[in-house]
Amino acid sequence: MKSSPTPLTPPQHPTEFATINLLKAISAQLIVLHHLAFYGPMADYTREALPNLIDWLAQDARIAVQVFLVIGGFLAAKSLSPQALSGPAHPWKTMLRRYTKLAPPFFVAILLAVAASWLAGLWMTHDAISAPPSGGQLLAHALLLHDVLAYDALSAGAWYVAIDLQLYALFSILLWACSRVSASSTPAYLIPTMTAIATGASLLYFNLDADWDVWAPYFLGSYGLGALAWWASDPARRPRSVAILLLLMTVPALLALTVDFRSRIALALLVACVLVAFGRMQAASTAPGLWRVVSVAGNISFSVFLVHFPVCLVINAAFTRFAPQDVLVQTAGVILAWIASMIAGALFHHGVELPLGRALTLAPRRRAALA
Repeated sequence: MKSSPTPLTPPQHPTEFATINLLKAISAQLIVLHHLAFYGPMADYTREALPNLIDWLAQDARIAVQVFLVIGGFLAAKSLSPQALSGPAHPWKTMLRRYTKLAPPFFVAILLAVAASWLAGLWMTHDAISAPPSGGQLLAHALLLHDVLAYDALSAGAWYVAIDLQLYALFSILLWACSRVSASSTPAYLIPTMTAIATGASLLYFNLDADWDVWAPYFLGSYGLGALAWWASDPARRPRSVAILLLLMTVPALLALTVDFRSRIALALLVACVLVAFGRMQAASTAPGLWRVVSVAGNISFSVFLVHFPVCLVINAAFTRFAPQDVLVQTAGVILAWIASMIAGALFHHGVELPLGRALTLAPRRRAALA
């Protein structure tokens, strides 16, 4: 099951990117609830009372991952090529920086998942519990190559972190290659046009073949729509330029939906259009408290994604072993696991994700200062 959020974005002012934070906050909740409903066993009892809701969460709520893919492309374009006129001069350094942001907190979360599987295995037997990992399996996770090397994932949604790195790397190389075309300046529409071509190739070919779902090209369509949305949302662009970018964004997606309608691609296109309209919207000053909550929920979404599975696994096991097998009690367990995931995500964000990010950012500067 493929589902998950945009990792480690820089701290933002509470009134900036309000729409992005709102989308991330809502989608993160859907992903937690999707895994609770899909893996059970507490939700199996809840299904008796709310069959339609639990079935929808188990099967369809995973579509929320498209929101994070589109936002990922949107923020990657903002970071790597804000005006679509140049790309990174050293893509390998860019990829390494991305890896050092993603991998350390991810691996800490994997170790938590291993510990959670051990503890849950004392209380219940369930398919969601992973066997003790081998050294090779842990190394593959540390390198974000677990799916490529065909190792079983140690946590739900572990695929997303690896795919995020692949997408960022592929996009960096695409931008760099476009920048190499001309020694003086990159033609104005080269980068958006090549991004649209890559997006179309993904939507019309790679995304139609599930054998590609451990590789970036399968997901590049949604990611590319997000990148094009960033460039189209620039308020400094002239209407004609915005219209061209909107065509580059919508034509590949609409053509792909005509060839083979996929609700996930329709959602990705919708999110991209929302980001064009509201991606740089300032939050309403009349409700600063509300937008502050939205900002916090959006900023911790990656940490919530990383740690919610071990939290939910342990609570599921505890309620299976120690609580009555009753619909109301087990449903209370689902709600408890949901709330605990949010709390654990906030703690992980402030106690692991941010400190690791600061340490890994400052270390090269200190080495450079001592050199």
